[in-house]
Amino acid sequence: MRPAASAARSGVYASLLSLACATQPHAADVLPDIPRGDIAVRLNAIATGLAAPDYAISAPGDTNRLFVVEQNGLLRVIQNGALLPDPALDIRSRVSPPLVPGNANDERGFLGLAFHPGFNNPASPGHRTLYTYTSEPIPAGGSPTYAAPNGAVQNYMNVVSEWKMSATQANQVDFASRREVISFGKNAGNHNGGTIAFNYLNPGQPYLYIALGDGGNARDAGASHIEPGGNAQNLSTPLGKMLRFDPLPPALTAASLDPVSANGQYRVPRDNPFQGAGQVPEIYAYGFRNPYRFAFDRANGDLILADVGQGTVEEIDRIVLGGNYGWAVKEGDFLFDRDTGEVIARSPGIPAGLIDPITGSLGTLEYDHGDGISITGGFVYRGSAIAELYGKYVFGDLALRNLPPRVDGRVFYADLVTGEIKEFLLPQFANGMLPDGLTVHGFGEDAAGELYALVTNTPANGTGGIVYQIAAVPEPATYVLLAAGLAVVIVGAQRRKPVGA
Repeated sequence: MRPAASAARSGVYASLLSLACATQPHAADVLPDIPRGDIAVRLNAIATGLAAPDYAISAPGDTNRLFVVEQNGLLRVIQNGALLPDPALDIRSRVSPPLVPGNANDERGFLGLAFHPGFNNPASPGHRTLYTYTSEPIPAGGSPTYAAPNGAVQNYMNVVSEWKMSATQANQVDFASRREVISFGKNAGNHNGGTIAFNYLNPGQPYLYIALGDGGNARDAGASHIEPGGNAQNLSTPLGKMLRFDPLPPALTAASLDPVSANGQYRVPRDNPFQGAGQVPEIYAYGFRNPYRFAFDRANGDLILADVGQGTVEEIDRIVLGGNYGWAVKEGDFLFDRDTGEVIARSPGIPAGLIDPITGSLGTLEYDHGDGISITGGFVYRGSAIAELYGKYVFGDLALRNLPPRVDGRVFYADLVTGEIKEFLLPQFANGMLPDGLTVHGFGEDAAGELYALVTNTPANGTGGIVYQIAAVPEPATYVLLAAGLAVVIVGAQRRKPVGA
């Protein structure tokens, strides 16, 4: 085993990594360990007893509520720091089946949430409008907007749906308001992506972005994968791509110059880069494996995406229009062998035309499977509570090891300028590790830019889910009391002897 990131953790790593090596035959030690950083945070539990929370955001301009997505199909509301007892939306009947509630490794379910930029503007066609991204059965006689490639059996579909908040109940979604916008047939149960988001810094282009996985299985290969090369490099399928479109009903955006989609439910931006014959016009960027989480930096609009790797490298990318991010030619900045599922050699900048993970003055934002098994993307911190974290990308890894199954999640921060990744100090927990085998399923961002880590140690039908607010570690309070001529110093909660006693 390579040198441990810290002495305090070396004993723990020794046992965990020996098991990881036994259960992950393709894990490779090709990059330096992620070191402990110098930023300490406290994780304050603000909601417990959830199942598998995986994403959380606030609506535009809403400073009182945080909406939390649960994989099992519930949309929960944390209002003024307290979890409301009733869900805002219950779509468990839609996502199960195909979701297997007792399977902690099921990647399907309720995965994404986005509020239209005009959500709080009564004059906007997007007023009270929100969108969900879910895995659902294909209705009898129905067909997804985009079928799985190769005529493969479609076992379910991933769907973007539009909803309206209730006009009379502020914390309820109108269940009858649902409209299907776009859907994607899937053969394999994994690599569904999960995030849908708007760039609120560009209100003139109210486009919804969605990142899709390559179709599933492994090595971008299998029944629903196009050969040669796989789906991610093929512009005739939306799989393995970042898509961009205007999700509102075209009748509400009649003044737009963007063309209406083939299914008549949305508009396709006319400046999307791939409009040739046989190409999917919704594609914004391509070359992704499983881009589970991405987010726009609220300070500058940069689109930062975490792409889950195969067996060796996890990566963080900055997404640009028309960019090719390399999968399955590369995994991170390593060349990738689709036949073996292994990386071959580190090859930054080669082949030409592929965009590698974010690189800075001191490193590249990628790590190997000695430090995790599946990157869970987060947000660039733009809050005010933790000054030293401002501008850093906060993210995590689902787990340090695969069994039993997927345990010991981790929380990191990355410097987008230097290219360094470091692990948060978590002084409240033994060995600085998340307790009770918790896995990191997602992150959240509220209206003030403060962030949340969403964790669980149970499947989507369990009760082990926690929403942690990422907060500054409180400084020990020091008080000087004068009593009977003696100075008494109290530090934190511990009382010391009177001075001079």
